[in-house]
Amino acid sequence: MTEKIRSLKNLFLYECLFTLTFWNSISLSVENELSTSVSHNLPEDGPDNENKTQPLLYTSNHKSKASFDWVVIQNTTESLSLSEIKNEDVKKLIALLSNFKKGSRLQYLTLANISVDWEYFTKILQTVWHSSIEYFNINNMIQLSDVTNCEFDYSDTSMKALTMKKVLITDLYFSQDDLYKIFSDMNIEALTIAESEMIHMLCPSSDSPFKYLNFLKNDLTDLLFQRCEKLIHLEKFILQRNKFESLSKVSFMTSSMKSLKYLDMSSNLLHHDGAEKRCQWADSLAKLNLSYNQLTESVFECLPVNIKILDLQNNQIASVPKGIAELKSLRELNLALNRLTDLPGCSVFPALAALNMEMNSILTPSADFFQSCQRVVELRAGRNPFKCSCELRAFIRLEKQSRRELSGWPEAYMCQYPEDLRGTQLKDFHLSELSCNTTLLLVTALLLTLVLVAVVAFLCIYFDALWYVRMIWQWTQTKRRAWHSYPREQENILQFHAFISYSERDSLWVKNELIPNLEKGEGCVQLCQHERDFVPGKSIVENIINCIEKSYKSIFVLSPNFVQSEWCHYELYFAHHKLFSESSNSLILILLEPIPPYVIPARYHKLKVLMAKRTYLEWPKERSKRALFWANLRATISINLPMADGKRCGESD
Repeated sequence: MTEKIRSLKNLFLYECLFTLTFWNSISLSVENELSTSVSHNLPEDGPDNENKTQPLLYTSNHKSKASFDWVVIQNTTESLSLSEIKNEDVKKLIALLSNFKKGSRLQYLTLANISVDWEYFTKILQTVWHSSIEYFNINNMIQLSDVTNCEFDYSDTSMKALTMKKVLITDLYFSQDDLYKIFSDMNIEALTIAESEMIHMLCPSSDSPFKYLNFLKNDLTDLLFQRCEKLIHLEKFILQRNKFESLSKVSFMTSSMKSLKYLDMSSNLLHHDGAEKRCQWADSLAKLNLSYNQLTESVFECLPVNIKILDLQNNQIASVPKGIAELKSLRELNLALNRLTDLPGCSVFPALAALNMEMNSILTPSADFFQSCQRVVELRAGRNPFKCSCELRAFIRLEKQSRRELSGWPEAYMCQYPEDLRGTQLKDFHLSELSCNTTLLLVTALLLTLVLVAVVAFLCIYFDALWYVRMIWQWTQTKRRAWHSYPREQENILQFHAFISYSERDSLWVKNELIPNLEKGEGCVQLCQHERDFVPGKSIVENIINCIEKSYKSIFVLSPNFVQSEWCHYELYFAHHKLFSESSNSLILILLEPIPPYVIPARYHKLKVLMAKRTYLEWPKERSKRALFWANLRATISINLPMADGKRCGESD
C-alpha cells in the first residue's frame, strides 16, 4: 500500500510541474529499453566496446506532447532523459530530482545539451548524488564560467557510474584543482570523461573505489597519476586517443594499481627507447592495448611479465628480438600493420594461441613457425605481399598438415611477386617437387649427368671418337705446317694420278698386279706409293696427307687385312675428309677379297657407309675378266698431269 501511495504521489508531482511551468528548452522522455548493468570485467570485443557511454535502463512508456515540447511520462519510470537545459531551468530541475529519494525506481538519468555555470552544475550533481539514481550520463555540456572550489558531500549515495562526454569549459582563468578534485574523490565504481579536452586529473585523496576509468579522446600526458597510490581497486583504464609519449612512464603510472587488469593506450604518441630505465607494470595487468602508436621492436623490452592479451597493431615494429624476457602467460598477440618480414618464433611466447600478422611486409613466411609455435591454433597472416616461391610452397604445405586455423584463407592470401603471378591465390600456386627440393634436384641432375657421360663414353668407344679427335689434330697440324712451308698457289697442284692405300699383307698383289698394269700400260700413269714417294724426314701422317692432296684419286685395296691395319684407317679417314671438304669424287674402292661385315671394326663405320653407297671394283678371279677390270680402273684415274718440263703427261713433241 505504501508503494502505491508513493507512485501516485510521483505521478501527481509530474503533472503539476509540467502544467505550471513553461520549459521551452526541456524535453523529457521515457524510453522502452533495457540495459545491462555496468560490467567491470575484461572486455570481450576489444577497446572500442569499452568507450561506449554507460547504458540506460528503461521500461515501457507512453509519449505526450505539451504545447512547448515533447514530454513522455510513465508512473513506473526507471529512466529519465532531459535535453536543452540552461541556467534558468536548474531550480525546477533540482526540485524535480529532489523527489527521487532512495528507494525510488528512477535509476538512470541522462542530461543532454546542457549550458549551465559551474555552480549550477555542482548543485545538479549534488542533488543526483543523494537520489535513487545509480547511472548518470551527461552529453554535450557547455560549462560557461565561474569554476570555483566547492564542498561536495559524497556520503549516502546510490551512484555507481558517471559518464560525461563533450564537456567544454569556457572559463579561461580558474584553478585546475577546483575542477578536477570533485571528480577524483568520487566514491563510485565507474567514471567516464570523454572527448572533453581534459589535460589532467588529480590523484584521489584517499583509497578510491574506482574500478573503471575512461578518459577517451582528451589531452592527457605522461604526468597523469604519477606516484599515485590510491587507485588500488581500478580494474579497467582507458586512455585511448590522448597525448602520452613515454611507455616507461605509463608503466610506472600503473605500478601501484594493484587490481588493474586492462589498459588501453591505443592511438597515442607512445615510443620506447631501449636506453630508458626499466619499465615497472602492475603485476595484475593481463590485457594491454598499445596499437596505433610509434613503437619499435624495443617495446618487447618494456612489457608486463604476466600479460595475456597484447595488441601492438599499427606500430613500427620490424622484428621480434631474440633474447627478450619470456612472456609465459601471453595467449593472444596482434602485430598487424607493422613492418615485419617474417613470422616470429614462439620461444619467448610458449603459451601463444592466437597470432595476427596481417598487412606486414612478409614475402616468404618461414615454415619454422609451425615447429616453434605448436600451441598456436589461430593464425592471421593475410594481405601480405607474398612472393610465390619454393619457400612459400613449404609454408602452405606445412600449414595444411597442421590443425590450426588460417583465418581469411584463401581470399586474403595472394601472390604479389613475381609479376606474372600477381593476384593468384596461394591455394592455386603450385610448383613441382623437383623444382623445390634441392637434394632431389641435385640427385636427379647427377644421375642424368652420369647417364649422359655413360652414353657419350659408350659412343666414343663404339665409334672410336678419341681416334678421330687425334686424327683431326694431326690433320690440322699438318695443314698449318704446309701453310707456312709452301706458297698457297702450289698447295693444290696435282702430281699423281692416284694414291694407293693397302695393307702390307696385300703388298704382293699391289706390286705384282696393280702398279705394273697401271704404270706400264698404255698412257702415262703416275702412282703414289708410300715405299717409293714418301718424303724422308716428315711424319707418316704428314706424308699421307700430302700424297692424298696431290693425287687425283685415292685407290683403296680392300680386304680383311685392310680393316686390321691402323695406317690404312688413317689413310681412309684423310681421303674421306678430302671427299667432303673439296666435294670431289676421288675415292676408288677395289675389293680384293670379300670382307664379312662382322670383321669390320666399329671405328670403320665410314668404310661401311662407303661400301653401302658407292660403287666399287671387285678383283675378278677369272683371268678373262681382268682386262676389262684394268681398263675401267685406268679410265677412272685418267687425267693429263703437268710435267716438270711444262708438258702434260701423255703429250709428245
